[in-house]
This record gives sequence, structure tokens and C-alpha cells, in this order.
Amino acid sequence: MGFEFKSLRERMIKGAKHGITVSYKNEEHILVQAINAYNETSRSYNLLYERLTEWYGIYFPEIKVSNPKTLAELTIHMLSGEPNREEVLKIVEDPSKAESIISKASATIGRKQEGNEADAIKAFAKMSLEMNGTMEAIGAYIKSASTRILPNTTYLTDERIAAELLAKAGTMERLATMPAGTIQLLGAEKALFKHIKFGSKPPKYGIIFKIPQISNAQSERKGRIARVYATKISIALKADYFTKKFIAESLKANIESSIKRINEKEIKPKHKSEQQWKRPARNEFGLGNRGKRNNFDFKNNRRRGGADRGFGGKRSHR
Repeated sequence: MGFEFKSLRERMIKGAKHGITVSYKNEEHILVQAINAYNETSRSYNLLYERLTEWYGIYFPEIKVSNPKTLAELTIHMLSGEPNREEVLKIVEDPSKAESIISKASATIGRKQEGNEADAIKAFAKMSLEMNGTMEAIGAYIKSASTRILPNTTYLTDERIAAELLAKAGTMERLATMPAGTIQLLGAEKALFKHIKFGSKPPKYGIIFKIPQISNAQSERKGRIARVYATKISIALKADYFTKKFIAESLKANIESSIKRINEKEIKPKHKSEQQWKRPARNEFGLGNRGKRNNFDFKNNRRRGGADRGFGGKRSHR
């Protein structure tokens, strides 16, 4: 009995290990980890940029740079000694802006660096540059992997949006079998559950909102365009997973014609009740008015507009 149990246990462990090896054989799991790492690194990178802006602003408050990489390079150069016009021009790639930075640096009202203050902020700026290089490397892999795994979907959206859809679904099989409505709302789970629980307005799009044709559209047309994209993305995903055929060009043409038709269609003004849509108030039992059939008057123990009935279906005589 003991020998049989030990043999069974060994076979089960071996089968579990084999299952793990097979499940991670597909590259889609690597792409999911890569896009998650990219998004997390991007958030950290933005925080570093904000901190560096405030920190270096103590020494040079007049400088205004919107590019995090440019700011980090300028910080390292400006704190390493007297600013060099050629180096500043090489960093900002704009002669007028380089000249402005040089002139403002000579008459800045900021703090004069003392001791090893410059070493600390330069180390921080170097870390920001390293993080930028890391993001570029991860981004390059995401672009190549998305094109290999999701060629049709990447063509319709872009490499990062396609990878984010895959990350939300978990696997290619699950994503490819999702209906268009689910794909349209991937990434808007919080708004959807808020709508279900509290009756707020339902979401119209999730991750696909990042597509420029949707985000740049008029607010009244965004939902329709998102629906068009979700439908075609659903078809593209099935082609990516099942048939492996490239059909994105025809899908893209269909999307463009549909968007053109939506933009040409006149927008009807919303009814006042639709503009101020609000979920019906709940009664003391936590139930809302669900229509005439279930419109039960709990206070008088009867249905509104019908015969008096008590609990259990019996007529209540008065």
C-alpha cells in the first residue's frame, strides 16, 4: 500500500511538472509579463521625472523641460561645471532653446550647490536615464512579440494595446473566444462594477480608448466607434489564434468606412431624461422598481394596480 501511494505521488508530481512546462511553452506569457513590466516601469519613470523636476528646480527654477530624458541629461551636464553651449544644443536639439537655457543659467535665482549636493541629484538623474533605457528595450521586445503573436490585432491597434488586451485576458485562447462586447470593456472593470452596484453610467470602452480614432472622436460618437473597433478586433483575434491568416488590411478598410459613415451621420440631441439618467431609488427592502409585473407594494401588502394579495398568493379580504 505504501509503495503504491509513493508511486502514485511521483507520477502526479511528474504530470504537474509536465503541465507547467507545456503551459509556459507559448511566448504569450512572456509578452504578458513584458507589458506589465513596461506599464509599471512607466509609472515609476513618471514619478522620477516629477521628483527630478522639483529637485533640480531648487537650483534652476527657470528651466521648463517636458521630456524626462532631456531633463535628466541637462541636470547631469549643468551640475558638472560650466554649461557648454554645444553640449546643451546636442541635448535639446533646438538652437533658440539652447541659447535661452544658457542665458537663464547665468542669471538664475536658484540655490548655489554646496558640498556633495550635486553628486546626489546627478545619481538620481542617471537612474532616470537607466530606467529610460530599460523601457526602450522592453518596448522593442513588445513591438516584435506583438507583431509575431498578434499580427492582425497589432495592425488594427498598436503593439502595446494588443499586448494589454492579452494581459487582461490572460491567455490567447481566452482572448480569442471573448465576444466583442467583452473586448470593448476590457480594462474598465471598476467602472462596470460601479455601474452594477451603484447605478452609475455604464462604461463604453476600456483599453481600446487609447486608439486615437476613439480618444480623438467627438464624445457622442466615441461609443459607436469603440463598438466598431471591438467587433473588428474580435475577428482579428480569432484569425490570430485559429486560422493564422493576415486579414487586417480588409478589416482596417471596413473600420475606416464605418467611422466615415458614423461621422457623416447627424447626431440627434439627447432627451432630457437620458442626459440626466439616474438609477431609480431603492425602497426600504433594498429593491428597485423593476416594472409593473414585480411592482409590489410592501406597505399595503399588495401589488400596485392589481388585486389585493398577501404573501403566498392568497387574496387578502378587508
